[in-house]
Amino acid sequence: MNLIRFFSILLVALTFAACASKPKEEVAEKPAIEDQSADEIYGNAQDALTNRRFVEAANLFNEVERLYPYSNVAEDSQLYAAVSYYKDLRYDEAVIALDRYIQLYPGSDNLDYAYYLRALCYYDQITDVRRDQEITKQALDSLNLLIRRFPDSEYARDGEYKRDLTLDHLAGKEMEIGRYYLTRGHYQAAIHRFLNVVENYQTTTHTPEALHRLVEAYLALGIEQEAFRVALVLGHNYPGSEWYADTYELLDPVQRQKMLESRSFVDKTIESIFRPN
Repeated sequence: MNLIRFFSILLVALTFAACASKPKEEVAEKPAIEDQSADEIYGNAQDALTNRRFVEAANLFNEVERLYPYSNVAEDSQLYAAVSYYKDLRYDEAVIALDRYIQLYPGSDNLDYAYYLRALCYYDQITDVRRDQEITKQALDSLNLLIRRFPDSEYARDGEYKRDLTLDHLAGKEMEIGRYYLTRGHYQAAIHRFLNVVENYQTTTHTPEALHRLVEAYLALGIEQEAFRVALVLGHNYPGSEWYADTYELLDPVQRQKMLESRSFVDKTIESIFRPN
């Protein structure tokens, strides 16, 4: 046999023998969860949350609260369980966990965050304006509750921004329905929707169009005086709006001249537009 080949075979054989002679490393089994301390379970839960194993994290945080309800990490565990559910998009379970947290720890320093996260559970589910807006209304109620209870909280500031977007969304839904009625000749139903936007969502981006659509609906019904009064409000509040330009085109020459000459308004006149006799 070739000498080099012999030594090569011998070297391989010795390597396998050395490997075979090493004892197998024993894998330490984790103790049953009942045998772990609150801090151990909590630490494992935090590790699962950090590594995006949200279901495991939620289960472990719940175990802390179940096994050690009076431990120093029980309160945080209840809140983090809700966070885990939220991150896993299990919004219903997150809301249940947050409601329980709010009930159990009304004096918590994290109470404003709990209310904020609860509002996000609804806010993040807001769907297309063409669909049912019940979730949007729940988001608005939850955001208002957060802002009312914790006006100085950092979460309230973001809540105000999200509330504005939510209001805009609800106004958009009203506008969609109102336009539907308007194009089908159901003018009274359309007027009801557009007035709702002007009265209840007047800070949204939809108000100028709502005023313009009111002018269209009143003119279609032959109520020219009411149409002109709404046009005055539109011209006063949104003189640079494209909707004002469109409304101006709907008016007759006499009304247009009055629009140009009118620069002041009496409060009761403006109010009467939304509460016509």
